[in-house]
Amino acid sequence: MRKRLIGMIFLVGFAAAGVSAQAAPPSSASSGDKPASTTSALQPDESKRSEAYAQFMRGHLAEQQFNETGEQSYANQAISDYQKAFALDPDAAITERLAEIYAAMQRTDDAIREAQSAIAQDPNNLAAHRLLARIYVQKLGKSEAPDGEKQTVTSAIDELQAVQKLDPSDTQSRLWLAHLYSYQNDPGKAEQVLRGILSHSPDNEGALEQLSQLYLSQGRATDAVAVLKDAAANANDASLYELLGNAYAKLNDNQKAADAFGKAVGLDPEEASHRRGLAQALLSEDKYQDAMQQYLRLAQIEPDNAQNYLRMSQIYRHLGQFDKSEASLMQAKKFAPGNLEVLYNEALLYEAQARYKDAVQVLTDAIAGVKAQQQEGQGAPNALGILYEQLGMAYRSAGDFPLAEQTFEDMRDLGPDTQKRSELLLLDTYRASGDIKRAIQEAQKSRSVDPTNRDLTVTYAMLLGDNSQTEDAVKVLHGLLHSNADDREIYLDLAQVEQRGHRYDEAEKDATTALGMSHEPADQESVWFLLGAIYDSQKRYDEAEQMFRKSLAVEPHDAMVLNYYGYMLADRGLRLDEAVSMVRSAVASDPTNGAFLDSLGWAYFKVGKLPEAQQYLEQAVSHSTNDPTILGHLGEVYAKIGLTDRAEKTWEKALAQWQKAVPADYDAEKVTNLESKIRDLKLHLAEKSPGSENKPQ
Repeated sequence: MRKRLIGMIFLVGFAAAGVSAQAAPPSSASSGDKPASTTSALQPDESKRSEAYAQFMRGHLAEQQFNETGEQSYANQAISDYQKAFALDPDAAITERLAEIYAAMQRTDDAIREAQSAIAQDPNNLAAHRLLARIYVQKLGKSEAPDGEKQTVTSAIDELQAVQKLDPSDTQSRLWLAHLYSYQNDPGKAEQVLRGILSHSPDNEGALEQLSQLYLSQGRATDAVAVLKDAAANANDASLYELLGNAYAKLNDNQKAADAFGKAVGLDPEEASHRRGLAQALLSEDKYQDAMQQYLRLAQIEPDNAQNYLRMSQIYRHLGQFDKSEASLMQAKKFAPGNLEVLYNEALLYEAQARYKDAVQVLTDAIAGVKAQQQEGQGAPNALGILYEQLGMAYRSAGDFPLAEQTFEDMRDLGPDTQKRSELLLLDTYRASGDIKRAIQEAQKSRSVDPTNRDLTVTYAMLLGDNSQTEDAVKVLHGLLHSNADDREIYLDLAQVEQRGHRYDEAEKDATTALGMSHEPADQESVWFLLGAIYDSQKRYDEAEQMFRKSLAVEPHDAMVLNYYGYMLADRGLRLDEAVSMVRSAVASDPTNGAFLDSLGWAYFKVGKLPEAQQYLEQAVSHSTNDPTILGHLGEVYAKIGLTDRAEKTWEKALAQWQKAVPADYDAEKVTNLESKIRDLKLHLAEKSPGSENKPQ
């Protein structure tokens, strides 16, 4: 079903009203409505009336020919005939027709003048009021001056109100009246008008659409659902089901959104917007294969729509099917060359494959393209900031911290919109490179410039915690507590800092305080996860499991919880099948996350599946090049399968990275254990005969 376009219907409705008025002759059609007190001196004699009527009909015929052919000469003839008719019989109906022909010729000022003249002659001239309303609506968006636009809206509303007074049954004008009230930021009046329409016509699609969109714009998605739910079912209308799906999506009720969009698709399978909504709802439910089927069908319906191929590429990338992802992306580039979203996703695809050089090249070219567009006065204002951020992250993932820092510094120079974000990225980059002292110094400088920036203050406190300055970090965070709802996040930050500083009692207390301030299940879920981590740090494993299970009961697909819980079990060699299953689910949700890949590789190592362990741990290292824990795990696998040279080199690299770790991350027990493994391995190699040097297999 073709989607409803309210503006088009409105204008067509007005045009139809104008056409019906064309057949009305002057004087005779409206004389019965004229006041009885009109003097005979003002009335034309019968011969003039007859001549005026004949002239009017000639003008009417010429107007029809103009409408059919577009020939300017017919329009000029119609104007001439109408003017002659008016000279013989100054009737408002003739003035109204003059206004219509001027409007058709886009002589807007002349049309407005004639329509206003017709209304001056007959204030109840419905056709003239409709014409003026249509003209003012068509003028919207064409005025360069804000005051002019405001006056046009006011004039349109005045005329629409006049139309409503003269013809209360004119639904289309009421729909536009509601639309303009919304445009004026007067949602109360808009809602009143729309509710009035629905009180007489509960299934009016235009009113349902506007009212639901009005509610959604006000954040009243529940009200939108209430308006649409029964109406869609009663009318069994695909467009209404689509609107209902959009309302559920706003409520993040993706299952019901998918149901609504599915019904729309069932009623109108060829309408792309219904299927697109269904595909997005399925994606939000992590139903990737089902979503892919919808996008494959969309690609058939809209074979040149780049967005369909882009979404397919994103799904394939998420599933780790990189060849198919790239093939779909090339299709998207074919139909949208130079599209920034496509280029951005191309870079993400290369990063997912650890092809950082390719990602950098794509992003660098995209940045150059945007700069060239901006020099020509084009280009999206925020595009450069997004591209610079991803470029910096690509350098970071590749382990090239100096270039990452330079990129974020360039991003900072783009302007105030990106400055704060780039400063936070720089601080995180200093930390990731192991230069925690510089990160703290730069954070102090930034705070002196912008002391009220809450995000910057929290970042500074967390950096202090990373440097094992727990007391200082706690003091900074306590300064952000103001006995209001915002305190919840600060208590969570405090708990994390205290956990890393081994102040577990305080961490548990502050996390529990945050839990008491958490009223939504999703908020409670995140606190239970943090409490589980705090208990795990103290080797209180049963209590940690209890927290993780409570968290998963609320959100069974929470990848962070699944990864942490699965790793905790695997590292202890417990319930390994369950551990593998949980971590596999985490990896499925984020296949390029180095920590998740490490957990899965380590779980497979514990199970004894060494090829799988090697595969996932090598992938983990490709995405988290400098993580000493991941490197240590990979060294264990190499040693186990007899690749002792690789094991030694990998452990040496892990040891070097431990020396660069921030103080709060430094694990003396792991470092001692690693040094012992390297020492034992060297002794083992030294004991070998000179001719039996171990070689990688």
